[in-house]
Amino acid sequence: MDKPQFSPSKGTPVNNFGTDNDEPYPSLSDYHDYEPNLEFDDSELQHSTTVLAHTVDMIQAESNSMGSPISDFTDDNFEEELAEACEENLDSLMFCSTSYPEVGDTAPEKFSEISRYGIVDVKGDDADGRKIIVVYACKLPQIKEIDHGLLLSYLKYTLESYVKQDYSLIYFHHGLTSKNKPSIGWLVQAYKAFDRNYKKNLKALYLVHPTSFLKFVSQLFRPLISAKFGKKLNYIHRLKELNEFIPIEKLDIPNEVIEHDKKLGGEVPVSRTSPDSVFEPTCPTQQFGVTLQYIRDQYNVIIPPIVKQCIEYLDQPDALETEGIFRRSANANKVKSLKEIANTGQKVPFDDPHEAAVLLKKFLRELKEPLLTYELYDEIVQFQSWNNDERLRLVSILVMEKLPEDNYKVLKYIIRFLSRVMERSDLNKMNAQNLAVVFGPNLVWSDSVSMSLAAIGPINMFTQFLLVHQNEIFMI
Repeated sequence: MDKPQFSPSKGTPVNNFGTDNDEPYPSLSDYHDYEPNLEFDDSELQHSTTVLAHTVDMIQAESNSMGSPISDFTDDNFEEELAEACEENLDSLMFCSTSYPEVGDTAPEKFSEISRYGIVDVKGDDADGRKIIVVYACKLPQIKEIDHGLLLSYLKYTLESYVKQDYSLIYFHHGLTSKNKPSIGWLVQAYKAFDRNYKKNLKALYLVHPTSFLKFVSQLFRPLISAKFGKKLNYIHRLKELNEFIPIEKLDIPNEVIEHDKKLGGEVPVSRTSPDSVFEPTCPTQQFGVTLQYIRDQYNVIIPPIVKQCIEYLDQPDALETEGIFRRSANANKVKSLKEIANTGQKVPFDDPHEAAVLLKKFLRELKEPLLTYELYDEIVQFQSWNNDERLRLVSILVMEKLPEDNYKVLKYIIRFLSRVMERSDLNKMNAQNLAVVFGPNLVWSDSVSMSLAAIGPINMFTQFLLVHQNEIFMI
């Protein structure tokens, strides 16, 4: 049916990064023999500051024996910082009861003074469909210029919707100095302030350009960190290493971090893809990474076969009622295998709902052009500025008149299915807001700027509006 018209590197190989079974994530730093080895027993950390002092001496001795200075953490006062940490009452840090405002206790407008720094950002999805959250130490202002209690509230408020699903966290350490670093006590309190969901759904933590002191602090936190959480931590010494897992062009890496990487001997990788790159499918039956028009020409259908297979599998009652559907990862190797099968034109054999859910998101994310098209991106990110009384009319015009007809039909097919997911939200916990957070950045993105927290907000709101008002927008 036609759409209606609407009138106005080397070392130990890293495995299991895409799994959902909390398998160990080997450190990428194992082969850097110039970095001090900070392995010591947790119990020693908990009962004795003397052990901390001894560790400081050990680190300094190892560094001196190798003839290289310790990588700085706070300008030139590395030893002083360590001494201060040792003088603190570690027990009081570990079990401090200082409370910070819960999400919602602070009015969102109060966060504008924090958000302007760009300390934290959300950069779309990684290759396994997990949200990418980025923290830039170099964007932290001087201590006297920021309220760290307000910063913690802002972080919780901003990230709350994204950490309900599996996600990856990237921390760029370069740029943290004695002038802008939070205290160790604040770090402990911040760690404790984030509830279990923040830690449970974190699937990979990348520490980029770690210094010796950062590794020391990581060990300091070991009594507070579960074994599962510790296995997710990965030291990344060069941007080229990070690019193996997440394309760095997605991350808006500050120039000073790039320059620091070059000084360390790194080479900034060339972008893997370009909007202007020549479109060359690898086989006639390819479905991933191509255009909707290509799939239509090859298969003579409007709805891509893989989209139909995923949705038909997920439309079964047991699948629809799966808690956290679309939030969880699936085994990366299995998903890769299923993608290869789909690209041969064969029917995909799913073993569980999460595989089908991840593959559907992956298909949308890898389209040559987003389903809602590059052309409509600028309009969609202005959604929050639209008058409430005009939103239904404007969204309907955008979807029914401005979208190409094939895109409209595929979008309608997906949104109708998601409405059935919402009907089972009492069991699967996926309401319109949760689904919008998952699908929004996979439906539209720009061909000229990377995804950011500022853009994701209105994109998610637009998607949620589509879901809530789908009966009015997608006329039968």
